[in-house]
Amino acid sequence: MRRVIGDWLSRYLTRPRPGLKTLEPVDIERLAACLRPGDVLVVEGNTRISTAIKYLTQSTWSHAALYVGEAYRDAGGGPQGLIEADVREGVRRVGLDDFAGLHSRICRPVGLDDDEVARLIAFAGERLGERYDLGHVLDLARYLMPTPPVPSRWRRPLLSLGSGDPTRAICSTLIAQAFQSIRYPILPRAVTVESPLSGGREVEIRVLYPRHYSHFVPRDFDVSPYFQVIKPTLDRHFDHRRLIWGAAPDDGRPGPDAR
Repeated sequence: MRRVIGDWLSRYLTRPRPGLKTLEPVDIERLAACLRPGDVLVVEGNTRISTAIKYLTQSTWSHAALYVGEAYRDAGGGPQGLIEADVREGVRRVGLDDFAGLHSRICRPVGLDDDEVARLIAFAGERLGERYDLGHVLDLARYLMPTPPVPSRWRRPLLSLGSGDPTRAICSTLIAQAFQSIRYPILPRAVTVESPLSGGREVEIRVLYPRHYSHFVPRDFDVSPYFQVIKPTLDRHFDHRRLIWGAAPDDGRPGPDAR
């Protein structure tokens, strides 16, 4: 019975909300031209569960996927694939078309060599097919209320509560684990300590400690100081002079498509 209810909840929560619009979607061709293997694509979703995640994280972004290019092509998604963890389908490989019409942004790790990128992608690829346990009904039921009345300090912990299932898409667990497997920082905890030098002198050094992977959310890749933010709209010789503007209303109200 729990699994039946869990399956219904997952279908309900991942269904797009009628009339909900995201910010300006990125052109898929521009997005494809900018992506490199190892990039993280963060997305503003339009489903019921996306609304709750955006509220709880106080962020535009509700989902994240790892761009793997040609790797694991047999798993589906075409030549330009991304690996994501989906509540209903589990860890899967999808194509860029799955994100058509959604606002998105590329977060790029800096300085990775080819071997590190390969290990990063392999970590995610080895988990293809793992599933979210839909028997944990309470894990899903918490998202029935798009804006749960909880204090801000409890919002992030609320996302990490539950079964501890390693495929939780909600907390970007899979991608956080992949980067931690190659010791690449996202938002580590920094501690300054005294370190002795020769001659008896001491110097302060900054030591990083990884946070638990279940505590990460999609926005963390955007705000991390270790990821470069790539905006495809600006990456292809953007020229503001070529934009076509409509006439603004005289009464100062926003245009017809403004949110």
